[in-house]
Amino acid sequence: MTEAIDPITLAVLAGRMEQIADEMDATLFRAAFNPIIAEAHDASHGLYHAESGDTLVQGKSGLPIFVGVMSFTVKAVIDKSAQAGDLADGDIYILNDAHLGGTHLSDMRLVRPYFRDGKLFCYLASVGHWHDVGGAVPGNYNPTATDAFQEAFVLPPVKLARKGEINQDIVDILLRNTRLPQSAMGDLNGQLGALDLGAKRLDELLDEYGSDTVKAALDALGDRAEKLMRSELASLPDGRWEAVDYLDNDGITDTALPIKVALEIAGESMTLDFEGTAPVTAGPVNIALPTAVATAYVAIKHIFPDLPANAGVMRPIDVRVPEGSLLSAEFPAPVGGYTETILRMIDVVFAAASQAAPDRVVANAYGTINALSIAGKRANGQPWVMFSFYGGGHGGSIDSDGLNHGNAPISTATIPPMEILEAAYPVMFRQWALRPDSAGAGRHRGGLGAVYEIELLEEKAEAFLFGERGRFAPQGTAGGGAAAMNVFHYEQSDGWHAPPLASKMLGIRLERGQAVRLETPGGGGYGAAADRPAKAVAKDVALGYLTPEAATETYGASWKEFAQ
Repeated sequence: MTEAIDPITLAVLAGRMEQIADEMDATLFRAAFNPIIAEAHDASHGLYHAESGDTLVQGKSGLPIFVGVMSFTVKAVIDKSAQAGDLADGDIYILNDAHLGGTHLSDMRLVRPYFRDGKLFCYLASVGHWHDVGGAVPGNYNPTATDAFQEAFVLPPVKLARKGEINQDIVDILLRNTRLPQSAMGDLNGQLGALDLGAKRLDELLDEYGSDTVKAALDALGDRAEKLMRSELASLPDGRWEAVDYLDNDGITDTALPIKVALEIAGESMTLDFEGTAPVTAGPVNIALPTAVATAYVAIKHIFPDLPANAGVMRPIDVRVPEGSLLSAEFPAPVGGYTETILRMIDVVFAAASQAAPDRVVANAYGTINALSIAGKRANGQPWVMFSFYGGGHGGSIDSDGLNHGNAPISTATIPPMEILEAAYPVMFRQWALRPDSAGAGRHRGGLGAVYEIELLEEKAEAFLFGERGRFAPQGTAGGGAAAMNVFHYEQSDGWHAPPLASKMLGIRLERGQAVRLETPGGGGYGAAADRPAKAVAKDVALGYLTPEAATETYGASWKEFAQ
C-alpha cells in the first residue's frame, strides 16, 4: 500500500521528475551528431511504469507522439525480459521495430530498467531519429516500399548492455547497417549519456524523498490526470460526430485513402472509433496499432492542452481501430511514412471535435512533413545524406490567425535552420520564404506555407520525396476556407517537372546546378471570410501574405480603403 501524499509535495515531485526528463532531452540534443536530433529535436525521454510500461513523465521538449508510443516500446521490453527472466540493474535494451514500438524504423529506442535497493522501480527510455538505418533509400523515407525490409534494418528488442557492460557485437551490427556510421555512433552515445543522467537524477531524488514517497507521487499523478480528463469531458455536450479526410495515395497506386472517425461523448467518457478507414495498403502509409493509439492521445492533448503528459489521461477514452485497416498494420507491412498518416488522423479528430466544441479546436494545419532526402557522394568518395522535414501553415482558431511556417502538430521539433543544412551538405537554398496566397481564408485566416528551392552543389545526387496534401487541401473550421495544396517540382535539363503521384517520388537524378522546389500548404481558415475585418486583409496585402488579386477575389474590394 502506497502512502498518501500532500498536494505541495506532489507538485514539487512532479516538477522534479519532469525536470529529469527535460535534462535527458537536453543532454541528447547537445551530444547528438545528426541535425534531426541536435537541431530539430526529433527525440524524447521519459519515465515509465515498472509493471505496465505506462507513461509516467515525459520531458516538455520531446515529441508529443512519443508520449503514447514509448509506453508500447517499454511494454515490448517488459515482455522480452519476462521471457528471458534475466533483467538486471545496468541492462539496456535497444530496438527500432515499429510494429512493436510504434512510429517508424528511423526512431531508435533505448530502454533501461531503473533499480532501487535491488528492486525494479521504473524504466527510463530514450528515442531519437537516426539519420540513416539502412534500407533502399538514404534517410529511410522510401515512398515505394512494399514491406519493412525495403525501409530500413529491423532490430527487435535486444540487450545492448548487460549489467552495465556494452555488447560490442550489437554495436557492430548497428554500424554495419547504416550509410553514416559516425553519425549513428554519435547519436547512440548521446542516448546512452541521457540514460546515465536520468539514472543519476533519480538516485538523487530518491535519496532525498525516499522510494515510497516518490512512488506515491507517481501513482497520484496518474489518478490526477484521469480526474482532469473526466472533468474536461463532462463539460462537453453528449453526442456523436463523424469526420473523414483522405491521403493522396500510398506511393504505389494513385488512389485516395479515407481515414474516418466517429467521436462520441457520454458523460465522463469518450470513444474514438476509426471504422470505415481504408484497409492496409501496399505502400508505406500504414501505421502500427501503437502509433494509432498514441496519435489519438496527441489529438486529445491538443484539444485539452492543460492536461499532463501521463497515461492517466487516456483511461476515460476508448480508441477503436479496426483490424486490417491501415491504422493497424502488422509486420512486415511498410510503415515508413507514418508521419503523413498520423497527421491525417489528427485532422479528422479535430474535424469531429469541432462539431462538438468549435472553440477548442483549430482548423487543419498543413498536414505533411514533406520528408525530403538528397543523397550522393562527395569528391573524396564519402557518402552524404541530407534528410530534413519542412514547415507549413497552421490552422486559424477562435482567437487568432494561424501560425506562419510552423512545424507539424505531432511535434515540438523545430525545422533545421537553412544555415545548418548548407554548412553540413553540398546544397544551397535559392529560396526559403513564405508562400503568398497559401493560407485558408476566414475571420481568422490560416498560417502561410513556405517555398523552399534547393540547388545541388556537388556533381551528382538523387532526391526522394515523401509528402502528402498534394490532392486534398487542409480544411477550414466553422466556415473557414481550405488552404493551398502541396506542390513539388524538380529541375532537369529540359526544365521543371512534377511527380506523377503529386506528393511522392524516388530516384530523382540531379546534376550540379539543378534544384528541387517545395511549395508547402498553408493552414485552414477559422470562421467565415466575410467576417474578416477589411483592415486585417489590407495588412496581409501590405506584408505580401496576399496578392491584391487574391484578396479581392476572396474577401471583396473593401480592403482597398485601408491599403497603404
